Amino acid sequence: MSIFKACDVRGRAGTELTAEVAEQLGRAIGTAIDGREVVVGGDLRLSTAALKEGLARGLASAGCRVLDVGVLPTPAFYFAKDRLGVQAGVMVTGSHNPPADNGFKITLGAWPITEQELGALKKLMEGGRYRSGMGHVEPRDLVASYQAAVLAPFSGRSRRRLVVDAGNGCYARIAPPVLRELGHEVIELFCEPDGRFPGRSPNPSVPAHLTALQETVRSSQAELGVAYDGDGDRAVFVDERGRVVESDRSIVLLARHLLRQRPGKVVYDLKCSSVVPEQVRRLGGEPIMERSGHAFIKTTLLREGAVLGGEISGHFFFGDIGRDDGLVATLTMLEALDEAGASLARLVDSVPRYPITPDIRIPCPADLAHEIVAELEAAFADAPDLAIHRLDGVRIDWPDGWALARPSVTEPLLTLRFEAHTEARLLEIQQQVIDRSAGLRALGWEATPPHG
Repeated sequence: MSIFKACDVRGRAGTELTAEVAEQLGRAIGTAIDGREVVVGGDLRLSTAALKEGLARGLASAGCRVLDVGVLPTPAFYFAKDRLGVQAGVMVTGSHNPPADNGFKITLGAWPITEQELGALKKLMEGGRYRSGMGHVEPRDLVASYQAAVLAPFSGRSRRRLVVDAGNGCYARIAPPVLRELGHEVIELFCEPDGRFPGRSPNPSVPAHLTALQETVRSSQAELGVAYDGDGDRAVFVDERGRVVESDRSIVLLARHLLRQRPGKVVYDLKCSSVVPEQVRRLGGEPIMERSGHAFIKTTLLREGAVLGGEISGHFFFGDIGRDDGLVATLTMLEALDEAGASLARLVDSVPRYPITPDIRIPCPADLAHEIVAELEAAFADAPDLAIHRLDGVRIDWPDGWALARPSVTEPLLTLRFEAHTEARLLEIQQQVIDRSAGLRALGWEATPPHG
């Protein structure tokens, strides 16, 4: 399987990703940017230091001046890149993936990297013809500057009891002091930096990984809990009743707050509930649907000048800083609670809820998965009162629900997802999809109930 994915480079450390591979990637990036300055940083995974060293060596051999900002969260890395005035950058991080994995988040210019640019880097590595130069590596430390910049726009009118679950990741020593600076009482959970992630999985988007946070919020009578992923660009909230807040509902709460300050556009990924665009329109905003993925949401946020962007995976992008940031998401959510004068549970319960399925992952050969997507697109193309979206696979929108079918780019799977205004309608839509797809019938798939 290729280490080059849709938005980044990822793989198993020590086998797919080695210091030698990192060096070759560095030489390819250095060639692509013609030996310009580049910022590099990394998370605290056990494999990151060697990969970052190899990467920096490759960049320097291509003539780059390499500014090494050390170990830090991904949002702080993007802040450092902007503060240093350097467009190109590489963050070595496995993000939310298991501890044995790692990866490279790459920026070549002012905009997120494209699939075409990643493809060009892959070809450079395969060809082995690189630029040669005499670059060097310089250390930089901008973590304190990042903390100060994050704090600056927020006043912290209310003092709250919070539980911070850093998951032993990059925010372990950064988020608690920032929140305490605003007067909050912070109860720390898994706030010891440890690249083995002994406390829980680095992925907070799976509710089963948050049981300790839920229990701690309830037992400590905290007003809010927040969990970050390994590199800090995802945040998942827990209300004072210990309930995990679905990220599309968090998008709505953040949009309510931000659109009152600055009417504008909100970008959301195509897996989100229809509640997101409905609520954004009610608030006078303009919702824009985009395919899932950091690079896709961020590019659309920047291109459209949007106020907010959000993914169901827990990424929240802010137009005023031009990036996603788990700590800024936390501070903004706390500000939203202050403005509303209500608890998180009360705000969450004020957001409508429709029956929605989880991702339904069906084992399926890649060619058949693509055939099923094409089959569904053709079957519903001329149906009245439907909208067909081809951002990623095919999404079919009825006035009261939708169906999404996407082939996996990394595994032999077809992923389905459905939502409707009622459970009965949800099952009807699923049956319509089955009836129109011989491929799905051949796989023996049957309609699936919603969450809960």
